[in-house]
Amino acid sequence: MQLLWLAIALLSSLFMAELLIGLRSHSLSLLADAGHLFSDVIALGISLLATWLAQRPATEQATFGYHRVEILAALVNGLVLLTVAAVIAKEAVERFHSPEPVLGLPMLVVAGVALAVNSTNIALLHKASRDDLNIRGAFLHVLADTASSVGVILAALVVYFFNWTWVDAGFSLLIVCSVSFTALPLVRDSLEVLMEYAPRSVDPTRVEAALKSFEAVCQVEKLHIWTISSGQVALCAHLTVDAIGGGERDRLTKQLQTHLEQEFDIRESTLQLAHRNSTEVIELHPLLSGNLMTQLTRKNGDYIDKF
Repeated sequence: MQLLWLAIALLSSLFMAELLIGLRSHSLSLLADAGHLFSDVIALGISLLATWLAQRPATEQATFGYHRVEILAALVNGLVLLTVAAVIAKEAVERFHSPEPVLGLPMLVVAGVALAVNSTNIALLHKASRDDLNIRGAFLHVLADTASSVGVILAALVVYFFNWTWVDAGFSLLIVCSVSFTALPLVRDSLEVLMEYAPRSVDPTRVEAALKSFEAVCQVEKLHIWTISSGQVALCAHLTVDAIGGGERDRLTKQLQTHLEQEFDIRESTLQLAHRNSTEVIELHPLLSGNLMTQLTRKNGDYIDKF
C-alpha cells in the first residue's frame, strides 16, 4: 500500500505540472498525457481501495472475503484507459483539421520530468505487479505513461527544431495506440476471472489427466477450475474411484490435493469421491414398498387363477 501511496503522490504532482504547461504551450500531446495521468491517479486510488478491502477477513455472506475487489478494480482501470484513449483520438483528429501553434521548449522540459517520474514508479511497482492483478493494472498505467512521455519528448523536439505542429497531434494518436494495447489485455483478463474461466496458466485437460493418473481413480466428472483472485485458483470435481475403505479414501483425497497444489499451484480444491459400484438406496413411500407390492401381486394372481 505504501508503494501505491507514493506513486499517487508523484503522479498527482506530475499531472498538475503537465496540465498547466500543456494549456500554456497549446500542446495536445502534453494535455493528452496529462489526461492519461489523471486517469492513472484515479486508477491508483481505486487500486489502493481495492488492496485495503482485499485484506478484510471473510464474513458469513462474503465467504471468500473481498479478494474479487482487486479484479473489479483492474477492470475499471482498463475501461478508464480505453475511455481516455477515445477522448485523445477525437481531439487529435480535430487538431489535424484545425492545427494550433505549439511551444516546443516547455513541452520538452515537462516531458523530461514526466519520464523521470514514470521511470521511478516503474521501479517501485514492477516486482509487486507480477503476483497481483490489481497492482498489475496500476503498473500498466505507469508503463503506458512512460511510453507517452517518450512520445511527447520526440514531438517536442520536432516542434522545437522544425515547427511541424502536426507532429503533436500525430504523437497523440501514438499515445492512443499505446494506451489501447495496454488496456485491452487488462480488460480481457479481468473479464475472464469474473466469468470464471479456467486461468490461462492451467490446462483443464492436463489437470483431468493428472487426476486419472492415480490408479484408484476411474473417472473424472464435473471438473471446474476458476480464479478467485490473483494467485488464488480453485477447483472442484466429482471422481469415481474403486471401492476403498474410509482410511484409504481420506489418504487418496490428500494425495490428489497435494498433487494439484504441487503440479498446478491449485491450493483450493474440493474433491467428491464416489465408489464405482456404489448404488444409492431410494426410500419409497410405504404404499410403494416392495412388501406391499409383492402382496398385491400375489393377491391379484390368486384372484386371476380362480377365474
